[in-house]
Amino acid sequence: MEVLIRNSSSQPIYEQIYTQIRDMILNGTLAEGEMLPSIRGLAKDLRISVITTKRAYDELEKGGFVHTVGGKGCFVAGTNRELIREENLKKIEEHMQCIRSLAKCCGITKQELMEIYQLTEAEE
Repeated sequence: MEVLIRNSSSQPIYEQIYTQIRDMILNGTLAEGEMLPSIRGLAKDLRISVITTKRAYDELEKGGFVHTVGGKGCFVAGTNRELIREENLKKIEEHMQCIRSLAKCCGITKQELMEIYQLTEAEE
């Protein structure tokens, strides 16, 4: 599992960890039941505080993405398909808002946007 920390990011480090691990779970890179690195091990690898890593893992557990087994570690929880769908819909809506803003700045019509979409779909 590879987590990258960007010190130049305005996003807190624990949130960067949370987001990357959550995304790996949602896209299937991390499978149900898979063990995450230990809190101390990940902190050592990333050269950050154990407290920061613990906070990221706590947030993942609150979100239902992982579960902790005392004395054994953190494991990827069973994924709820509806949760994954909602997370992805949220991302799509955010991207669509950016697309609409860019299109408005460039004077691109809704019809032109649909044509661009259809072209990109045909390329697949």
